Amino acid sequence: MHSQVPRLTPTTQGAGIAKILAHPSHGNLAVALLARRPEALNDLVKSLRSQVPGGVFESFATDTSPDKLRSAFAAIKSHASFRDLKLDLSIFSIKNSAKKPFMDETFDAFMDPLETYVGGAMVFAQESLKRFFADHGEASLADGGGKKGTLIFTGTLGALRCNAEYGSYGASRASVRQLAQALSREMSARGVQVVHAVANGRIVDEESEEVTKGSRIAAEAVGKT
Repeated sequence: MHSQVPRLTPTTQGAGIAKILAHPSHGNLAVALLARRPEALNDLVKSLRSQVPGGVFESFATDTSPDKLRSAFAAIKSHASFRDLKLDLSIFSIKNSAKKPFMDETFDAFMDPLETYVGGAMVFAQESLKRFFADHGEASLADGGGKKGTLIFTGTLGALRCNAEYGSYGASRASVRQLAQALSREMSARGVQVVHAVANGRIVDEESEEVTKGSRIAAEAVGKT
């Protein structure tokens, strides 16, 4: 049986990773792709379906605002492709980058990624956890409950150390890392694995000389990992 995977990801990283997740010899998962631009997302789904015959791919346009994320999760739950499936894996992976000299920074610009990126991670995690517990039960491991699922936040080295002029970026990246750490410690006993995975470097879908030389990361390799 396929398992449902809500996946929030930029389209530049979506194809290769989603292809591996859905491929029968790898993840064998039904994949729900979430992103802001419906046109690009629909094109991605069409491409994936042609590359993985029989794979389950559906698209849900959303941003990271609370109402839209919650609506997306509700739409996934009621969608015909996922209606009888349990959620096993949920991945939060969106672009977040900002560079500006600190003395040119404004309060609103500095705080924006803390709301859209960190706030989005919080809501995404909460909705994922609700589904894990609804689908797999709420009993803790100590009380005989089983494993509920895995929640992954992708990040960069900016979550650990930061360069000059990346104050806002570093603050938001580090916040999601700390959120993942706190959730890992809170949810582990309840059967949920929470991971902050650092993928430092540009991830590309196509095979190229840059991938061969190691200057770019192959999306399929990320999916397999």
